[in-house]
Amino acid sequence: MKPNKNNTAKLSNYCAFLRGVNVGGVNMKMAEVCKVFEKEGLNNVSSILASGNILFSSNLTPKTVENKLKKALSQHFNYDAHLFILDTESIQNLVKNNPFNPHPDFHTYSFVGIEHIAEILMKEFRSSKTELEEEAKMMHDTFYWRVPKSHTLLSQFGKILGRKDLRDSFTSRNMNTFERVLKKLYP
Repeated sequence: MKPNKNNTAKLSNYCAFLRGVNVGGVNMKMAEVCKVFEKEGLNNVSSILASGNILFSSNLTPKTVENKLKKALSQHFNYDAHLFILDTESIQNLVKNNPFNPHPDFHTYSFVGIEHIAEILMKEFRSSKTELEEEAKMMHDTFYWRVPKSHTLLSQFGKILGRKDLRDSFTSRNMNTFERVLKKLYP
């Protein structure tokens, strides 16, 4: 989509990370999600993967966009939408500060969410029984979790992440996803 001519302020680039998309009965096509974003006046809208990663540009504040999109997505798809918006610099820092080296036997995840979610998740991780070689670290207010492949949903911490009292507070992505988002935002 071309920039909206009504927007005279400088556009900033963002990615919205939707929570719970195409899992648990909430199925949506990313092309349709992008149309909702465009209808809300956002520019340069595109998606990466089918897990709810929507790139866009806007001259509005992230909080304003987040509130508009929660309402619009909830109405359009008839579900309680949750999403978290990061700007390009935040995603660059998240990728740069990843404390874990890539390893073929592990997944590394990072989490975005409400204020202080990293501290909340670290406390939960420390109180859980961890799998062999499962690790978590906080770097610059960001929580990173490394878990052996095929143990993500089997680990005690993985089960904690699905708790009802936590699930609307954050979303997670594999570091590979954040890297792909960054390459598209900042080629």
